[in-house]
Amino acid sequence: MSLMMGLACTTISAQLPAITLKTIDGKIVKTDTLSNGGKPFIIDFFATWCKPCNRELKAIQEVYEEWQEETGVKLFAVSIDQAQNINKVKPFVDGNGWEYEVLLDPNSDFKRALGIQTIPYTLIVDGKGNIVYRHNGYTEGAEQELIEKVREIISK
Repeated sequence: MSLMMGLACTTISAQLPAITLKTIDGKIVKTDTLSNGGKPFIIDFFATWCKPCNRELKAIQEVYEEWQEETGVKLFAVSIDQAQNINKVKPFVDGNGWEYEVLLDPNSDFKRALGIQTIPYTLIVDGKGNIVYRHNGYTEGAEQELIEKVREIISK
């Protein structure tokens, strides 16, 4: 089963699976309806306890406003913190001043449906809802590669 999921991950233009999540404000969101008005968007899986995840999201936050002005890109940060820690996510996000739309995936249903093993894990979805880029892990400066990919998608 996991081999099949692994193979499915390599499909470049896969669609988002239909998983029901909640925002940090308690609104229900179906993941297959995530969109950005026909523009690309980024989905970044993180957890409050994941140091590389938090470094990545902090680095993106520093340039996020510029990215939005230039490309109109939007970022959905998906927390995989488990149910017993879910109440830590909103204060954590607020404390970091993150302006992302934050979704909660306490059972890792969305993460599993995409065949993701480890975090941080970043996806770029084009304006038509196709997953066109996947990146695992974070190294300093990786956010630059992310915006370059968004620019490529927009210029097509």
